[in-house]
Amino acid sequence: MPQAADALATHMAGHPVLGQLDDDARNSLASEARQHTLAAHEPLARAGQLAAHTHWLLSGRVTLRDPDLGLSVTLGAGSLFGFGATPLPQLATWEAVTLSECNVALLPPEAVQAMCQRHRALTYFFPSLPATPQVASPHPGQGMLGMPLRQWVRREPVSVAPGVSIREASERMRDEQVSSLLLLDGERLVGLVTDRDLRNRVVAKGLQIDRPVSEIATPSPHVATADSLAFDALLLMARHNIHHVPLMDGGRVVGMITATDLTQQYSTSAVHLAREIDRQNSVEDLARVSARIQHLQRDLAAADASAYNTGHIVTSMTDSFTVRLIELAQAALGPPPIGYAWVAAGSQARNEQAARTDQDNCLVLEDTYDEARHGAYFRAFSRWVCDGLAACGYIHCPGDMMAMTDTWRQPQRRWVQYFRQWIDEPDPKALMLTCVFFDLRLIQGRADLLERLRNDVLARTRGNSLFLAHMVGNALKHRPPLGLFGGFNLTRHGDGPGVIDLKHGGVVPIVDLARVYALAGGLSAVNTHDRLEQAARAGEISAAGARDLREALEFLFKMRISHQARQTAAGLKPDNFLALEELSNFERTHLKNAFTVVQTLQEVLAQRYQSGRF
Repeated sequence: MPQAADALATHMAGHPVLGQLDDDARNSLASEARQHTLAAHEPLARAGQLAAHTHWLLSGRVTLRDPDLGLSVTLGAGSLFGFGATPLPQLATWEAVTLSECNVALLPPEAVQAMCQRHRALTYFFPSLPATPQVASPHPGQGMLGMPLRQWVRREPVSVAPGVSIREASERMRDEQVSSLLLLDGERLVGLVTDRDLRNRVVAKGLQIDRPVSEIATPSPHVATADSLAFDALLLMARHNIHHVPLMDGGRVVGMITATDLTQQYSTSAVHLAREIDRQNSVEDLARVSARIQHLQRDLAAADASAYNTGHIVTSMTDSFTVRLIELAQAALGPPPIGYAWVAAGSQARNEQAARTDQDNCLVLEDTYDEARHGAYFRAFSRWVCDGLAACGYIHCPGDMMAMTDTWRQPQRRWVQYFRQWIDEPDPKALMLTCVFFDLRLIQGRADLLERLRNDVLARTRGNSLFLAHMVGNALKHRPPLGLFGGFNLTRHGDGPGVIDLKHGGVVPIVDLARVYALAGGLSAVNTHDRLEQAARAGEISAAGARDLREALEFLFKMRISHQARQTAAGLKPDNFLALEELSNFERTHLKNAFTVVQTLQEVLAQRYQSGRF
């Protein structure tokens, strides 16, 4: 056992709770713990993250507090808190902040759960311990995928110098039983080699194995910070079709996370699905793979994944289809004659897609664009991609808001004119277009073409009273379906009973509110959840109001996902129309509460505008 773990096990022997373990149990628990030293007044666990592990305070003092209720307790050396140890009512909402310099041991939830399974009497000290081991393995979007990546690291990173031979590197991978190898120049990461590189870049090409391993390495691999969440690594893998991500702490590599590390989570199928998409060589093949998207969403719903995570994961699949179709189009038509940016709009831009929907996209071209020389190429190019997306289930936009439409395939200078006109002359059509094209995100091509456009837009909307007044009025057209006395106003849909339109009655009003806050504050975020967080920090909405809207969005979006998953399982086409018969009284009450939150914040925004605060 390493020296640090041995010292920790010895320290455990004198603890009133952990000291009741036998030597083997203490040694096992100590070997899985990680120690951290924090300065005074440093956040140790933010609200919602306290359950990520069991904290053992080795030295110093920590305060646990509920910032909303103004409640707090102070803990000293020896205290256990967090997973299992903090009572359930406080576990989800309280946060931990150091009062002095602290040394903390972080115990993995699985290890604590297993310890109490073997030593049942110790459950007395862990009042919020889950009843079964399965509960200790949370679903995507919760628990483990919401844990910092450093908590997934189980061994020191395996590395070699960039000058060693391919043979030596391969032998090191064999001896260490790893599928990847870091190339370090001192402590600086200069490359990454995987077993796939050995197959594709050495064996398949007959490369001499005495060559330096740096010749086959990926020189600038995608990395993640050790304090980012496991979900972030999952999304990075899915979007870029990679299976190995080095973890960085400052400029130092502290570990490696792989797709295999995440295989026990349902949502990791997104990583493998992204790889399948990248392997397809025709639109027909992509269309066959696309049938699996609904199964992915159904699995995420069954696993109780958060709406935020589900939206990002499902949207990443749309991104993958789009990127692969762009690659196939360029293979068929040749390289583009000038630079471009393929840009997603609407829900794809916001990373908020659920079941496959119609496509919203556009093309921003270099200002050197000349219709006579370049027009035919980009017409064929955009038609290829948009038709390919339609074949994969992302139907053509009924309003023709797609790159294959001449209006939405323009040089950057023309896009600048579009936005300036919409902002300066916000007529009904302009306001309708803003709800689509003010939510933009780069999918492929030159980022600078979109960034200049985005910066120009935000500079013009920030504090623009006339334009924002029209945006507020437009946002208030979508109202939650609540009657005068708090009952539901049901919508007729087909020949069936009245239903709730979860999209236009619930999700869209929140999206519209967040867009107004973002444009008013000149905020760069596109995702609705992220916009609300930025808006609260910028003072465009109160922190409590932003939190209420985020929670309402989470509830409504998850209800929409679950509804669509049930329809998919029944062989029906997914939609947004929810019959009240599907809901329990408990769910109906929460649905009314969510709608009330939205309605209240709409009224606050309307009053704020009417009082001239914009």
